[in-house]
Amino acid sequence: MLGIIVAATSIALILNLILKKIHLPTIIGYILTGTIIAYGFDLHTAVDNHELREIAEFGVVFLMFTIGLEFSLNHLKKMKREVFFTGSLQIIITALFVFIISKFIIGFETQTSLIIGMALSLSSTAIVLKTFNETKEINKPYGRRVLGILIMQDIAVIPILLMISFFSMTENGGSLVFTIGKTILAAIVLLSLLYFSGKYLLEPFLRYVSATKSDELFVASVLLLAVGSAYLAYYFGFSYSLGAFIAGMMISETKFKHQVEADLIPFRNILLGVFFITVGMQINFKIITDYILIILVLLPLVMGLKYGVIYALVRYEDNKRTAFKTALSLIQIGEFSLAILELARSQSLIDTTYSQILIVTIVISMILTPIILKNLSKAAAKLIPEDVMMITDTHNVSSDTENHVIVLGYGKFGQAIVKELKVFGQKYVILEHNVKFYQVGKDQDEPIVFGNAAQRHILNSLNITKASAVIVAVNNPESLHLICQAVGELTLNSKTIVTVSNEIEKDSLMDLNIEHIIVETNQIARAVVDEVLYCRLDN
Repeated sequence: MLGIIVAATSIALILNLILKKIHLPTIIGYILTGTIIAYGFDLHTAVDNHELREIAEFGVVFLMFTIGLEFSLNHLKKMKREVFFTGSLQIIITALFVFIISKFIIGFETQTSLIIGMALSLSSTAIVLKTFNETKEINKPYGRRVLGILIMQDIAVIPILLMISFFSMTENGGSLVFTIGKTILAAIVLLSLLYFSGKYLLEPFLRYVSATKSDELFVASVLLLAVGSAYLAYYFGFSYSLGAFIAGMMISETKFKHQVEADLIPFRNILLGVFFITVGMQINFKIITDYILIILVLLPLVMGLKYGVIYALVRYEDNKRTAFKTALSLIQIGEFSLAILELARSQSLIDTTYSQILIVTIVISMILTPIILKNLSKAAAKLIPEDVMMITDTHNVSSDTENHVIVLGYGKFGQAIVKELKVFGQKYVILEHNVKFYQVGKDQDEPIVFGNAAQRHILNSLNITKASAVIVAVNNPESLHLICQAVGELTLNSKTIVTVSNEIEKDSLMDLNIEHIIVETNQIARAVVDEVLYCRLDN
């Protein structure tokens, strides 16, 4: 066993170092590690081990716990439309389409078709939220929609598992009324326990532990809260992750929220790695080679169907770009689908061969997801034009304007640049496509234009060819390359000054031959050292 652990750790480390070099997510490395050790040590059957699967699932538990920390009960109330309306309709419509195809076109039994439909309607909470947490996309409009739908999908796992139990019981003469009644009672007891414990006991407990000034005791207490809440939910017949999510929301109401989050992240990331390794262990190349044509048809069919359903639901009440990003983020099939199919197979409700085909399809969709998410903003910028906004009072740049500075981006850093330009009496114009920052500029009576800096006709409207300099102060790494490329095509790169957060972002722009790239971390470090030296000399 120790040899397997050493091998898995080594392979994961090497693969993830390579993937980091080519700017791909570590999730892919963990999945590939699982596939390699499964074949290297003949561990395909090990993934069926109950203890191993439970350990792996706790990666998702800690992920949901930390997500819960970011969303209080008030936040959840504000998201009730995304959770209960959009999320519910997405599951129902997707499952219905798959059911019709499975039942009336392929010819599966009604029960089998319904199980497949419900399983394929779910997306991957683990992959999507881990990626969004790393990129901070979770706080954007489409990120909140994605989270809302995923929360509903996690909740939906409960009735889906209940449905499978019902199908199994009908064959064995069990009572449906008793099962439903037991589930409702369990839900009431669980929510009551978590709510009242969180409201009246949680903060005094954490305050008492914190008063000991022992880091070990505080971390142990946090682990107890996360794992204990998950186990309590599991004890009452629900998923581990649901209990952890509710516990996280309870802690978000306390002053210990940020400390708890910081202490839990290392455990979350390690166990998530284990989870993705077990996902990789389920890839069976024999199944792929034997049923490659079926998989190649099934994979784009399901992903395309989910995209269409989610896009239509979100587009009904939001703009094209938000709908596009939300739909593309959720086109994969999730980890709970694997658990549903495995339970159905164990209850003889789905054929083993069909189950394996679906599992391989699910895992491939999960492997593709990090790549899709990484290029989400680029794809949106290229394929979905900026929606026409009802902004009629935007600043107009005169055709004879010249020797001006164009500032792309009016976030905090862009505002600081504009402030300095004013000090020196430099003529400037600002371009911003975030409505919030645009409005800030308008309120301050700044010469600000609303639009997407990656679109060349908008840049031309600013007389970019006559500008003395272009300052790119955009804090979105995904859009940065597109904007710099567009600017470089319209003007000399020697006139372009780009600010980036770190060396990785700088490296991503190397192919554009931009002469002036300022790395913020380097500038801050230099300023700090200068201050230290100044203070030393002053003394």
